[in-house]
Amino acid sequence: MGQLDRVMANTDALATGSGLPGPSVVTTESGGRDARTGQGIPETAAEARARVTALLTSTFSDPKREALDEVVVADVLLVTSELVTNAIRHGNGLTGFGVMVVEEGLLLEVADASTERPAQTDSSAAGNFQPGGFGWPLICRLARDATITPTPDGKQITVLIPLS
Repeated sequence: MGQLDRVMANTDALATGSGLPGPSVVTTESGGRDARTGQGIPETAAEARARVTALLTSTFSDPKREALDEVVVADVLLVTSELVTNAIRHGNGLTGFGVMVVEEGLLLEVADASTERPAQTDSSAAGNFQPGGFGWPLICRLARDATITPTPDGKQITVLIPLS
């Protein structure tokens, strides 16, 4: 089974057996603050990328620790942008955001207010080009694991991106 097939097979799981630490649905308190971190939910993809960059900088700033490859950082920021932008643009708004470094890599959680699964375009059929639908396959290619968890008010997408 290829990487994309393995990731796609996990998209209906509740993270059980998928390699992810388990679903931890990002919840917000009144005022739109993340219940775990106390931070407000990012309003833009740029703000989400800034939070991820700050986390990576603080985590990997120790000179004794191996620095992250620039390509890995670019991949992490691309996945962050895709998930947050899609939540804002197609998911009826971003309702939760969480990011942490775990032993296996970077765990990113993005929740939105839509129950719709991410769109995919089948570009293999000749003459079947349509705009959009390329972000989810890209995310699945860059992430080691991806899970879509239904929530009472939409869905949460959790991805694990290797940092090495």
